Amino acid sequence: MATRKIVKIDEEKCNGCGECVPSCAEGAIQIIDGKARLVADNLCDGLGACLGDCPQNAITVEKRDADDFDEVAVKKHLGVFTSLEDLNTAPHHHATGGSCPGSKVINFEQDLLENSSSTQASTLKQWPVQMHLISPTASYFIGADVLLAADCVAFSMGDFHSKHLKGKSLAIACPKLDQGIDIYTHKLVSMIDDAKINTLTVMVMEVPCCGGLTRLAQNAAAKANRKVPIKKLVVSIKGEILNEDWL
Repeated sequence: MATRKIVKIDEEKCNGCGECVPSCAEGAIQIIDGKARLVADNLCDGLGACLGDCPQNAITVEKRDADDFDEVAVKKHLGVFTSLEDLNTAPHHHATGGSCPGSKVINFEQDLLENSSSTQASTLKQWPVQMHLISPTASYFIGADVLLAADCVAFSMGDFHSKHLKGKSLAIACPKLDQGIDIYTHKLVSMIDDAKINTLTVMVMEVPCCGGLTRLAQNAAAKANRKVPIKKLVVSIKGEILNEDWL
């Protein structure tokens, strides 16, 4: 243990919105009992990447005695291992009081059996679809209605193609796991200003880590010279539309 910089969360200011969760690449911050909490000192690198994403200014960086930052523990916490040695040497860590809602294990296989439907045709009209790979001025984006979807959305919705993708050009991203997502903002701005897209629909899952995708779209819209209608749809983990709003 040594004196070092580490994140501090003011629970009185925190409203549990979860905006900080996707900003912590190490998964050191989780929403527990309605508040953002640092689940373990050794998971926090003290860099404070989460500070700017707290609308309540409840997060600061302080200097105090804390366990050393442990990259192997982070890999174990995130379930990412580069070798068998990592898995065997990683210290066992259990977050107290719960875990990120987006990681909660839920089995609804029986529901799927009871509500199975016939095979539906794909309505995907372009390739590639991942935000790092697409060209924002590709022909299929020119004047198009664009759907920006979190990676998990299509897997949760049986009618994703027929109800939500049909007639739209697609881009997918994961605000929690993708690296170098600053380029996403630039690409969205280019879609708006250069490709002159018609509308932008953002589809995210109900879990807190998806909130970053909405912020990306809003930041891009604020930086763009043109204005386009932006609709946000929130999808439950069972594929139901929970909320639909124009931003």
